Amino acid sequence: MVSLQFPEGKKVFATHGESVLCSEDRADVSALAPCSHEEADSRMMIHAFDASLNGFRRIMIQSNDTDVVVLAVSIAPLLPLDELWISYGSSKHVRNLPAHAIATSLGREKACVLPMFHALTGCDTVSFFGGRGKKSAWDVWKVFPELTHTLKALMMLPEDIDEACMGVIERFVVLLYDRTSSLRKVNEVRQELFSRKVRSLENIPPTQASLSQHIKRAVFQGGYVWGQTLLKQPTLPSPARWGWQLENSHWVPYWTTLSQAKDSCYELIRCGCTVGCRGRCKCRKANLTCTGLCNCGGNCN
Repeated sequence: MVSLQFPEGKKVFATHGESVLCSEDRADVSALAPCSHEEADSRMMIHAFDASLNGFRRIMIQSNDTDVVVLAVSIAPLLPLDELWISYGSSKHVRNLPAHAIATSLGREKACVLPMFHALTGCDTVSFFGGRGKKSAWDVWKVFPELTHTLKALMMLPEDIDEACMGVIERFVVLLYDRTSSLRKVNEVRQELFSRKVRSLENIPPTQASLSQHIKRAVFQGGYVWGQTLLKQPTLPSPARWGWQLENSHWVPYWTTLSQAKDSCYELIRCGCTVGCRGRCKCRKANLTCTGLCNCGGNCN
């Protein structure tokens, strides 16, 4: 057995499974254990919560993980403390980020739904939108306030994603790829960007079927996992209901209900006919019927 001496006034906590060990005898650790959080990111917030309940008014967390910064900002308005800081970075690039001030600047509502926004726009367990980073997504959020109320609804542990929420997220993704578009459906803007604005497949939004699974994974992470950050033992549903599938004892993303592109790649052939499809029509040459991807919209004979 190794015995360590700690400076006076210092307390050290260590986790072991669902249990918590303390450097000094502490009669009541019920606020900390048993804890079933799988990630240290969220478990650190449990310890920050516990410290605030024990009279600490200024707390600093050291981490290089963006998820920790997001979670700290989201819980800052909920904790009985004055300041919550994140020591972020390493070596000469360490920055002390005031999570409490960031939360105040964003406003309580926007700060609390930040984990859901982070999950929706891409994190460790949810994919990013192709060619669109956090800054682009943030710029769209600033001009599309309807998203905030939808993110809040998705963090309330819904049984399913209703049509109203799906519609708002679709409109957000449309604006993410084309800020000038008046369309509200991703499938419609996919057709427009691919056939009329000649965007590559990498620069158009996902299909509605793919986006639906993406949102489910975001709700599982941002709502069920991060939305219950301050609970020692959050209640989590089966990932199979939220965009995941079990393969060889491992959970992998369930990307879409549509068939793979290789099985229907003929649909990627499109013509540029504007008046009528005649002899030079690509679809006609391939003995295919025009589709919605064609410049004619698939409405020719």
